[in-house]
Amino acid sequence: MSTKVALSYVNLFCTDIEAMFGFYQGLFDLEEIVESRSPMFRGARTGAASIGFSAHDAYALLGLEQATDALGDQALLTFEVPDRAAVDALTAKALLQGATQVKAPFETYYGWYQSVLRDPEGHAFRINRAG
Repeated sequence: MSTKVALSYVNLFCTDIEAMFGFYQGLFDLEEIVESRSPMFRGARTGAASIGFSAHDAYALLGLEQATDALGDQALLTFEVPDRAAVDALTAKALLQGATQVKAPFETYYGWYQSVLRDPEGHAFRINRAG
């Protein structure tokens, strides 16, 4: 028997949840999920799945351990946009809001057009137009 599942949330552990929520909300014009707001969490709707910003206090709440020796990137968020112009425009906007460019907008070998960036806390994300 197969059970259909859907990704509901992707959460980032953040030093400053207000700043990270503000960065992504301002960049992508995301709608806050007000009913889930708490001193250690902010969430926003992004379409099929939502994005959450969890304070480091959430590690204990969830029974998780904060990584202290992780090497390299552990995750990559991808935000899908309607066209190539949006990739270019949002990349420029992200840089103005404090993001760091890893890779300027480029066409991949599989036909996507994307840029790769880091938010102000260093989380990797890309702005993408598939196909």
